[in-house]
Amino acid sequence: MLVESCKRGLMAGLKTTWTLGKVIFPVTLIVALLQHTPVLPWVIKLITPLMNLIGLSGDAAIPLVLGNFLNLYAGIGAILTLDLSVKEVFIIAVMLSFSHNMLIETGVALKVGVKLWVVLAVRIGLALLSAIVINLVWQGGSETAKYGFIPAKEEQVSGALPILQDALQTALLGILQLAIIVIPLMIIIQILKDKQWLAVFSKWMAPVTRALGMKENTSTTLAAGLLIGLAYGAGVMIQAVEEDGVSRRDVTIAFIFLVACHAVVEDTLIFVPLGIPVLPLLLIRLGVAIILTLAVAAIWKRTDLAKRKEATYEH
Repeated sequence: MLVESCKRGLMAGLKTTWTLGKVIFPVTLIVALLQHTPVLPWVIKLITPLMNLIGLSGDAAIPLVLGNFLNLYAGIGAILTLDLSVKEVFIIAVMLSFSHNMLIETGVALKVGVKLWVVLAVRIGLALLSAIVINLVWQGGSETAKYGFIPAKEEQVSGALPILQDALQTALLGILQLAIIVIPLMIIIQILKDKQWLAVFSKWMAPVTRALGMKENTSTTLAAGLLIGLAYGAGVMIQAVEEDGVSRRDVTIAFIFLVACHAVVEDTLIFVPLGIPVLPLLLIRLGVAIILTLAVAAIWKRTDLAKRKEATYEH
């Protein structure tokens, strides 16, 4: 029984790695190559005028662009090389927690069946709105940020072949990292399913998913994204949507919640080296996710009721 579960989990993990790898590999490769062209500096120059509106200096465009094009680690790496105030670092951290790794995580959302405009509107909207509110509300934080550690700067690669090799290595490492996380995860999920433990967990999560305006069968999708993130949790999400019959409405609402608040442990802890208060960061993400999800679920329900009434009158 256990061996069979492991085999099925392994196959599901390999299938998921392949599905997500087709998104992650080309995106990582292209962005890694773009770093050695004038494209990223041009994007940074384009964004700089917007920085003043959200209480940031022009340099802050660098971690925001890198964090959105690549991932949180790239954004944090850029922050550590800049002289920014505590307030600026906190604003960037909140923005990046809502909007990071945009290309890959948007690709994942599309694979699950969420519309592109929904993902982009929620992520970019939350990042900008949170920055404007923090800038207006928080009057302190003007002292220069002191970072917990500064990583050694990597040597800049030059020459066409070394650049291509570096980009390929980055992309392959991304897939390897994905496989290392996804395959054991899918095996564990398969064992839990075969032993009927996942059904028990679903029942525990049912009050939460119902309170957020979703059906019980969305709980696996929600838990996976909340704990391990959109990119790594996507395997479980894709499987849940296919096998548990999660509706497009519920998967969209779940993703709206997860866009605001996913990988809560990892994405919060990685900001610790920046020396900013991480508890408010976590509470902002969780609070915004709950309020936004409840609002969207309520509006969707009201729209559905209005459509049903119209259909009834027509008949």
